[in-house]
Amino acid sequence: MENQDETTEQTLQPENDQNVTENTPQQEVKESSEDLTKLKQQVEEAKDKYLRLYADYENFRRRTAKEKVEFFKTANQDLIKVLLPVLDDFERARKAFEQEGLDTKTLKEGVELIFQKFFKTLENKGLKTMQSVGETFDSDLHEAITQIPSPSPELKGKIVEELEKGYYLEDKVVRFAKVIIGN
Repeated sequence: MENQDETTEQTLQPENDQNVTENTPQQEVKESSEDLTKLKQQVEEAKDKYLRLYADYENFRRRTAKEKVEFFKTANQDLIKVLLPVLDDFERARKAFEQEGLDTKTLKEGVELIFQKFFKTLENKGLKTMQSVGETFDSDLHEAITQIPSPSPELKGKIVEELEKGYYLEDKVVRFAKVIIGN
């Protein structure tokens, strides 16, 4: 047993007394002061980093908001550019209507040419006409104005007449067709 007590005492006591150093109160204050200074410096660095990131975010947010407004202002610029020649044709047609001596057939042909040019320009931009007459009524595509007695049994529940054409832009409905349904 004595051997065990000696071993326990040896393990509890440090082998080398040089490794054990006791801090004096002055050293502890000095170390805690250094730690406090380091912590304050780290807090200041983190605060500075946060403020810079926040400022960068605010600048980004303002810049994107400004770009978004600019985009909406000029979003139709391409469409307007391709429609300007059609507008010029309408101007020339108006002047032609004011001239005396032109027959209505010539004026009618001119207006038809302008219409075709205008429609082709819109088609090139993705506009498609909706075919409605004779089709089954679909509330996702059509707006029913009224119902009338069906002229024939096969038109019952179908579109009898189209009051205003519907249009797609690419595959999205941009205007519903206003229709009359047979019942």
